[in-house]
Parts: sequence; structure tokens; C-alpha cells
Amino acid sequence: MARTIKIFDTTLRDGEQSPGCSMSLKEKIQIAKQLEKLGVDVIEAGFAISSNEDFESISEIAKTIKNASVASLARAAKPDIDRAWDAVRHAKKPRIHIFIATSDIHLEYKLKMTRDEALKQAKEMIAYGKSLCDDIEFSAEDATRSDKDFLVEIITAVIDAGATVINVPDTVGFTTPTEFYDLIDYLKKNVKNIDKAIISVHCHNDLGLSVANSLAAVKAGADQVECTINGIGERAGNAALEEVVMSLAVRKDVFGVETNVNTKEIYHSSNLVSSITGSLVQANKAIVGKNAFAHEAGIHQHGVLTNKKTYEIMTPQSVGVPQNSFVLGKHSGKHAFSSKLEELGYSFDANQIEELFVAFKNLADKKKDISDLDLEALAQNKITRNSQPKYTIQDFTFSSGKTAKPTVSLTLLCNSKDNIQTVCHGDGLVDAAFKAIEKLVDRECTLCKYVVKGVGDGEDAQGQVSITLKDNLTQKLSNGYGLATDVVEASIKAYLHAVNKLEALCD
Repeated sequence: MARTIKIFDTTLRDGEQSPGCSMSLKEKIQIAKQLEKLGVDVIEAGFAISSNEDFESISEIAKTIKNASVASLARAAKPDIDRAWDAVRHAKKPRIHIFIATSDIHLEYKLKMTRDEALKQAKEMIAYGKSLCDDIEFSAEDATRSDKDFLVEIITAVIDAGATVINVPDTVGFTTPTEFYDLIDYLKKNVKNIDKAIISVHCHNDLGLSVANSLAAVKAGADQVECTINGIGERAGNAALEEVVMSLAVRKDVFGVETNVNTKEIYHSSNLVSSITGSLVQANKAIVGKNAFAHEAGIHQHGVLTNKKTYEIMTPQSVGVPQNSFVLGKHSGKHAFSSKLEELGYSFDANQIEELFVAFKNLADKKKDISDLDLEALAQNKITRNSQPKYTIQDFTFSSGKTAKPTVSLTLLCNSKDNIQTVCHGDGLVDAAFKAIEKLVDRECTLCKYVVKGVGDGEDAQGQVSITLKDNLTQKLSNGYGLATDVVEASIKAYLHAVNKLEALCD
């Protein structure tokens, strides 16, 4: 059977220490619930003695979480350990995470201690923590810059004192994958009682190697990886949970391990943490960046259309992303362009596609971002080059109020000559407007989608309405777009846009 690697999430502790990433109690509980849904094994909820707010949030999370272990960080000192225990004692699976520095530079300049003093304090405080809580994790801070033999000595001692998890942190992101593999391997071979505890690793990203180092440690025999959502944390951050988990999942042939993480919750977890902390995810971020499953190069787009595995080593759905996306620009090919037109509801023959593709390439040379509206304009221009749309807006008025029923009066011009008009009531002004259009046009349709979003900033921002209509007779779909400073007007434009497309497509 494959080994199961425990995922220790420290988004709420180390992640929150990232500048600007402070969270409220309510936000921390929201994230903790999502982490449990994600399936992490341990949630490090905070550093209990650091503040009353941290203590309260850890306590509430401990009372809320049912499946994961809940841990609090503590220095190797009784007041810290007591505070940590008071915070996690109500958890179904409480853990106290006790640390002390072991590198000579930290001992001399930060702690003003000798190795012997640090060893004595570590043993005593692990034993004290063990008297309160069964699950005790020990961290040798700055382990990768510590003397190997001293690490062996202190780890052996704290396991004898009751530590159940031994964390080997690369606190300042200093090590490399080969070095870290060798260190974990050395500890496994030289700590005589290592079989009584599991080895954990906590890697920082100062040299951009946190995930690579974590994976090297797993390969060497580590059974727990400490990480954060989106890799947030001190300085350059921590190993990113999503990258560690998906590396282990996608390259199971290399690592031969599994995790308890529900990977389909990764994308939602990333978005939640990003929205709460305000720490934006870079576009090219592995796994969860907006470009992670986006393709612009024509060769790539053609490959993915033929077989997704040509350029996607995992499916977007496997991490909770609804679907991949084709970004149309100057590098895009004809296959992706044609596919996008079909997605928008247009059907053209090969010659028409050739003509449209030339127009598209000319536009892409002038415009950096090609939107659906741009493609709609190209396609609509092709369809209506020698004719006018069947229905155009002549006039409309609308009224509503607290006691007045929403009412829209609409006048359309049909085939550029006949005025047709009606007045309709509805549950709202948009509903009334759509009922008026349905009454006037000679086509029975079903509204499948209606989306409104703002374009621009300030009071004069425009409303962009996107709709999808289905022709009840032919079952063909048509997308429509409308833009105006008034949402009702934008909605009318969008509906008529879709109807006119159906007129061209179905007749």
C-alpha cells in the first residue's frame, strides 16, 4: 500500500504572518472550515500566546473542527505551552507544536544559549507538553543550518521525552533538494528512536525551492509536509499546498504516495484565501493561477482540441477549475478561433472561416486583449454584411416604484420599416422588458443565461449584459451582449442581439 503523506496546513499561522494578510476571527473560522473540507490532516490555527485575538480564534477553531487535528504553536517555555493547551484543549484532536532554535547562529545571537542549554530546555518542555496533550510536535528551528549531529542528539532526546512528530524546518529557505534529501536520510539512519515519531518538513521559499525541497524530503521518507494555501507566509512564503499535493498526485509514479486531500476543493480554497487576505494570486501561478489551464499559442490550442493530454498533465476539473480556456490573441491558430466561434453560437463554412480568421489576425495585431464582444462583432459583421438586423430599437420607456408595477413600453423597428410596439408588466423592469420583446418578435425562445457585470469605475460605469437564448424550434443557442449605462437598456440590447443572431442562424 502507498504511504499516506499528512498535510499540515499553516495558512492561519505562518500564512497570516505575511505582511497585509491579517484575518478576523470570522474569516479564520471560514478558512478553517474550508481547510477541513479540503481534507488537510492538521490545521495550525495560530500562535496562542502572541495575542488574545489569536488565542480566541484558535479556541473557536478547536471547538468547530471535527476531523482535522488543531494545533497551536508554542515556544519551548511553560507560559507558551500552557496558553497553547488552553486554546486547543477542546479540539477533537488537539496538538501542541513546540519549537526551539538549533542552529549556532540562532542560539548565539537570538537565544543567547549554548547547545547544552537548548537541549535541556527542549527535553523539559516536550515532557511538560506531553503531560498536558498526547500529540506533541517538536520543531528544530533553522534545522537546515544546524549541525547534523546536534540535530540527531536533540531529536533523539525529545522523542524520548514524548514528541510524536519531529519537524525539520528550512526556516530561511536556505537548502537545496539534494541537501535536504540527504539531511532527512541522515536523520532517519542516525536517530535511533525515529520509528517512534513521524518526520515532518516545513520549507520556506526564499530561493524559490520550497516545494522542490518538500518533495525531496518526501522522497527521503518524510511523512508530513507543512504548507500554506497559495504559498503565503513570512518573506517569500511557504511551500504551496496546491503544488505539493498535485505534484504527489500527478507524479505518483515517482513518489509512490498519496494524501487525504480532496483536490477538487483546491481552487475554491485558493480563491477564498486570496479574497480574504487580499493577497492576489499571480496569473502564471502553478495549479491555481488564471493562466494555469489557459492556452494562447496556436500549436497548443490545436493540440488540446485534439487531445487535452498533449498540453495538460492534469485536468482543470481535478483541482476544481470548471474548464480550461483558450485565450485568443495574435498567437492563436485557426482551430481555436473556429472552436470559439462555435462556442459563441456561430456556424460558418470553411471559406467564411478563412475570411474571418484574416480579419481576426488583423484585429489581434492592433488589440492586445480579444474579448467575446470583439469576436461577436466580427461574426455579426460577416452575417449582416449585406443586410440589416431584423429588429432594432426604435424607442422604449420604463417606470417602477414602491407601489407601481414595473412597466416597460417598447417600440421596435422590424426589417427597417415597420414599427411594432407593446407595453408589458413584469416582476422587475428587466423581466418586463424581456416579456415585451418576446411579445413582439416572431420567434419563441427560452432564456438560458443572464449575467450582468460592471465595466469601468465610478458612477458612470457601464453595465454589460450577457445572455444565452435557445430557439425552441431548432434548439440552437445564441449568445447576446449589450452595453449601456442603464442595465435595462443593456438587457434589451443583449436580448435583441441574440434574437437577431438566431434570425440569421436559423432561417
